[in-house]
Amino acid sequence: MNFTELLGHVGIFGGAVIVSLALLSVFSVAMIIDKSRRFSSAFRESAKFKPEFKKFLHGGDVQNLVEAVRLHPNSYVAQVVSAGIVEYDGVAQRGGDPAASLELVTSALRDSISETLIQLKRGLGFLATIGSTAPFIGLFGTVVGIINAFRSIAATGSGGMSVVSGGIAEALVSTAMGIFVAIPAVVAFNHFTGKIETFHVEMNRASSQLVNRWFKIPELKGLDLEEAEVKASNVKKEGPAYATR
Repeated sequence: MNFTELLGHVGIFGGAVIVSLALLSVFSVAMIIDKSRRFSSAFRESAKFKPEFKKFLHGGDVQNLVEAVRLHPNSYVAQVVSAGIVEYDGVAQRGGDPAASLELVTSALRDSISETLIQLKRGLGFLATIGSTAPFIGLFGTVVGIINAFRSIAATGSGGMSVVSGGIAEALVSTAMGIFVAIPAVVAFNHFTGKIETFHVEMNRASSQLVNRWFKIPELKGLDLEEAEVKASNVKKEGPAYATR
């Protein structure tokens, strides 16, 4: 019995379950393709944007960085950097104090990271739902198929293959379809989740580097003061020794 003949023995309810699983499979594949294209575009544009960002971190012109942000709108790193630039320019024009400026820029960067993560995660809940529910939908069709097989046995009073083939076919096809739909959805969800974690780390790193570029972190100030004190003490120690020569 080939697959077409097997489907021919499926009942109405089993057919409805199989059609539902087929529609979920189509939606799942469409979502996987869409997310793959979006993630690939974001990764490529971020890879092109990073060299310009590194130039700015090493003393480059901010206008070149702004132009790079404009040329790479799909870059997740560029979106975060753009939010930081806008907030920093606004604070600078208002003439805010450095402490308030640091807090406002850091807050803007955090908000931008959160918003970018929301955009990246959009649709992943749908994949997770399909991956978790498709096997149970298939199992439901399996149970109904087995029930139909026993009902056929009860109606005919015999248990021949021709009697139970419809219910068994319905059960097997439903089980196979549920697994077939769930596996790609679960694999894609885990893959995209791992990508988002990587993107999150890169956005946090870019945010920290941008803040360090514009502001002197208090911890770094303390280290500079300690170094200055050490140098001053060394100069004082060397001074009398040099005078006696």
